[in-house]
Amino acid sequence: MSIDRMVLAFAGAVILVTVALVLLFDQSIQWLWLTGFVGLNLLQSAFTGFCPLAKILKALGVKPGEAFN
Repeated sequence: MSIDRMVLAFAGAVILVTVALVLLFDQSIQWLWLTGFVGLNLLQSAFTGFCPLAKILKALGVKPGEAFN
């Protein structure tokens, strides 16, 4: 799996987990800050090409993709 797909999978998983946490823990809206952070990070990486998770995965030796190389 390339870095691009891993970043998208990780972002999707974090968003789904935070939504589940909101629903499970008495609708504690504080978990949505994490979802907002992930969304904001995805948006800024679309314009700047910088993604902290992509840098970490590259350092771990994951195969680069088209977007993050």
